[in-house]
Amino acid sequence: MKRVKFYYDAEKLAFKQIVTKNSTKIGYVMLFLLASALFGFLGVFILSNTNFFETPKSKLQARELEMMKLNYNLLNGKIALMDEALAAIEERDNSVYRLYFNSSPISNEERRAGLGGKNRYKDLEDFNTSDLLIGSTKKVDEIMKALAIQSVSLDEITKLAKQKALLLKSIPAIQPVKNEELKQMASGFGYRSDPFTKIRKFHKGMDFSAKSGTPIYATGDGIVKKADGTVSGFGNHLEINHGYGYMTLYAHLSKYKVRAGQKVKRGDIIGYVGSTGRSEASHLHYEVHKNGEVVNPLNFYYGSISAKEYVLITKLANQENQSLD
Repeated sequence: MKRVKFYYDAEKLAFKQIVTKNSTKIGYVMLFLLASALFGFLGVFILSNTNFFETPKSKLQARELEMMKLNYNLLNGKIALMDEALAAIEERDNSVYRLYFNSSPISNEERRAGLGGKNRYKDLEDFNTSDLLIGSTKKVDEIMKALAIQSVSLDEITKLAKQKALLLKSIPAIQPVKNEELKQMASGFGYRSDPFTKIRKFHKGMDFSAKSGTPIYATGDGIVKKADGTVSGFGNHLEINHGYGYMTLYAHLSKYKVRAGQKVKRGDIIGYVGSTGRSEASHLHYEVHKNGEVVNPLNFYYGSISAKEYVLITKLANQENQSLD
């Protein structure tokens, strides 16, 4: 039986029955339904964002996230090893390669400077693992930049090495006449007695006494600058430009085997001993010039004679005797 509700009317001093309008009843029903829907939505939201209620999908996502963190940690370990290896290469580059070729080292600030400009990692923000993602990406970018700098440095070292090899081939490093073909070391570099005037004057080269026709060898790689008899007193003579400031002169030749403009290599036969020009006997007058100034050829024979032979030829060359030209 439906319960009937009453209220007391104080003016009429009587109880009256409470009658609910249909519109009010509908309003109550709608309010109840709305409250139920909001409560249900709130409950689902809370449960889905807490650990009290996990769906299979959320468990799978959590597992994948942990796996990703593990993989990134392993990747960071490999990146650290790569960075150590690169640092070792950079150290050798500065302390060995660039030092050997007399090239300025590259500072660590230049090699490992950060990447400037706009925020390169903005797209990686606002994730649960943003710190991990940004840290790894930034380290890879730094290594890539350092590798690019190291690559340029190695290209420079390769170029310097090629230049060094050319320099070593170009330096006049052997005797122009072989020891077994020498009669004697007639005269050395320095003040000597002139064979014609008997006046003491500076002798700019070394005289190698040998019979006419003895082969004369290029003492370093270069290009024949001159092969003629235009310089007074030298007779038939050769000049070879070796580059890097080096030039050698070979005088009193009986004949040539090369011509002006021809490329020669160390050890090539370029002519033959003679006594042309201002010469007292068959011999080769040999000079070495560095940056336009004459230097002692005795300092450049390390490529063809032993230490014992060097001591002997030094004693002979330092005797202040009479030159042959």
